[in-house]
Amino acid sequence: MKKTVIVYWSGTGNTAAMAEIVQEGIQSAGGAAELYRADAFDASQADQYDVFVLGCPAMGQECREENEFEPLYQKLRPVLKDRAVALFGSYGWGDGEWMRQWASDCRSLGAKLLSEPLVVQGAPLTEAQQACRMLGAAIAGFAASSYSK
Repeated sequence: MKKTVIVYWSGTGNTAAMAEIVQEGIQSAGGAAELYRADAFDASQADQYDVFVLGCPAMGQECREENEFEPLYQKLRPVLKDRAVALFGSYGWGDGEWMRQWASDCRSLGAKLLSEPLVVQGAPLTEAQQACRMLGAAIAGFAASSYSK
């Protein structure tokens, strides 16, 4: 089984709730994932993982959080080549441009996106919670597969 990590940043708690529900989805499907806030994860740990589940909300002009998450992501970029990646995040307004750009950046690095990014407006309510659980189950299924990095 591939080792999975969920790393997220959350300002209002919406993306943190998504991270926890994705982890629950992974566990419900028989998988395992370590969960870290961005400020608690060191990029030097990255080589320990095969699957990266990254979460960050849209900030300001639809960009990732700049003080904690973005510096960490920049350090992770070289490690993501040929790695499995899933992206998620919440937003309050806009049209998801930050997530489309993020997914495009991951693809340009050679990362294998496991699904379309999961974006939720505001707090993850019933339908969004189900989408988070489904993402978790898909990640668990991939982590149990024979695909190698």
